[in-house]
Amino acid sequence: MGFTRRIADWFYRVRRKLATAGIGALALLLLLHVVFGANGFLAYQKKKAQYRVLEQDIQKIQKENDELAQRINALKTDPATIEKEAREQLRYARPGEMVYTYPAPAQRPAPPVAAQNK
Repeated sequence: MGFTRRIADWFYRVRRKLATAGIGALALLLLLHVVFGANGFLAYQKKKAQYRVLEQDIQKIQKENDELAQRINALKTDPATIEKEAREQLRYARPGEMVYTYPAPAQRPAPPVAAQNK
């Protein structure tokens, strides 16, 4: 019985174990790729969280855009809104009215940093 024959017999006896080990190793590699791969489960979860944040940003910006569109429409068509803006920004007044303005409050200097830490 030659060396080659002994190896062939050994391989014939353990072929099922080798096949099982190979399939197990392949399954392990596939699992690692599915979990940690470039488009794996962890990357999917991260992208899903980013998607939620972007959706919230889009909704917030859409709401802000709608409010600004309403404000623009009001400034173009509503006389009360136009009058309010003219009074507040340009300090317009109707005949017989007086506009009182208060001086801006004086800003206090910030206390020294050393005094805040004590």
